[in-house]
Amino acid sequence: MMRTLSFCLAAVLLGWTPSVLARQSLQERGEADLATQLAGRVPGKPVDCLPLGRIDGQTIVDGTAIVYRGMGSTIWVNRPRGAEMLREDDVPVQFVYGSELCSLDQVKLLDRGTRMERGFIGLGQFIPYTKPGKVTH
Repeated sequence: MMRTLSFCLAAVLLGWTPSVLARQSLQERGEADLATQLAGRVPGKPVDCLPLGRIDGQTIVDGTAIVYRGMGSTIWVNRPRGAEMLREDDVPVQFVYGSELCSLDQVKLLDRGTRMERGFIGLGQFIPYTKPGKVTH
């Protein structure tokens, strides 16, 4: 009891709130998940646009990134502005102008259960990750 009270008092004095603590742990979990997905892969040169024909699926990593699966063995990671808003149960609605998804494009986030809008994020550069010896597709 005393230890919990001391922690709560320290959190208040440092300006921590439950939402800040939860967000930090969500992002930490997201970073760990992303590291697992990228294990054994090496990053390539970031690009500003990704042709839609290269995208075979996407996964949201909590509070961290959107991972786009390529048609080959390439994984493209995008760390958008506002990534702390990302939840794995979001439905991303991407506004695409032309045949490419580009940095600076916006993505609307919808709650999967209610379909209510949760906000927008702005895409950043796409970083390809491949397994050593594999060709980027």
